[in-house]
Amino acid sequence: MQQQLELIRQQAMSALDEATTPAALEELRVKLLGKKGELTAVLKQMGQLSPEERPVIGQIANSVRSAIEEKLEQRKAAINAAVLEEKLSAEKIDVTIPGKAVTMGHQHPMNQVLQEIKDIFIGMGYQIVDGPEVELADYNFTRLNIEEGHPSRDRSDTFYFTDDDSVLLRTQTSPMQIRAMENTKPPICILAPGRVFRKDEADATHSPMFHQIEGLVVDENITMGDLKGALVTVMRRIYGQDAQMRFRPHHFPFTEPSCEMDMQCHKCHGTGEVDGQVCSTCHGEGWIELLGAGMVHPKVLESCGIDPEKYSGFAFGMGLERMAMGRMRINDLRLIFDNDVRFLNQF
Repeated sequence: MQQQLELIRQQAMSALDEATTPAALEELRVKLLGKKGELTAVLKQMGQLSPEERPVIGQIANSVRSAIEEKLEQRKAAINAAVLEEKLSAEKIDVTIPGKAVTMGHQHPMNQVLQEIKDIFIGMGYQIVDGPEVELADYNFTRLNIEEGHPSRDRSDTFYFTDDDSVLLRTQTSPMQIRAMENTKPPICILAPGRVFRKDEADATHSPMFHQIEGLVVDENITMGDLKGALVTVMRRIYGQDAQMRFRPHHFPFTEPSCEMDMQCHKCHGTGEVDGQVCSTCHGEGWIELLGAGMVHPKVLESCGIDPEKYSGFAFGMGLERMAMGRMRINDLRLIFDNDVRFLNQF
């Protein structure tokens, strides 16, 4: 039996040296040391030995098992190292090859203009507020003195969610003015930018989804002069001190008196023509409407719990896209939404 054990040791060492894969190594482990392995088979015969022989053979068997286990670990480490080296060699990266250039992005032109406008108003003491895009008709129309039957409430102009026209995609950010007056006592000085939705995509200056920036100031002794001064200051900060603007009388249900402010067309410079053709940006008008504004209607103040005898205020609403068109000299509003990288990279 001693000779058998020594033969197992010799054959095991030789076989383990020839194993080159983890699978071959595992197969040898089972063959040599498993429950039905060669060493186990020899040990099962120890019952036939005399009491004097058993300790001697047992010590030799343990020595053989230890030698095989040690050799297994050595070969396992060597094979794993070889496999790793082969994998690293196959996946080697040549760091001397020039890498691909990483293109850095930048803010969308509309976001650039929005941030500029917000910074200007914040510098003038305005607080930026936000609100829901899915709005109640009560806040979007009724509380703003826009009664049932008004054209702006028609389904041809507004995206409604309910059959009774009580829930809709907001058509303006004016509801935030109502919410501010409900929850804040004067003085109030807020700016409410955000997305709004109307069924309008007729030409180069309209889109069914666009961005609006509305402002509201309520305090004692607020006048139309304060409104005009604030708007002129902002426009000259954005378009330059030579920017040409005009105010026209207008009517809005939620302001009285009301006006609209126009900016001279940046494409035709007020002439209404480009190369002898009618200007496509301003439709030959020479001016582009930028915003509507006015003094907050007393009914609106009263509906929000503000005494119109003590307080007055002004409000305005401008389209961010049109502001961006003038600021960036863009001739077609639809270019802003096309996401053509060649166009956006210009800004």
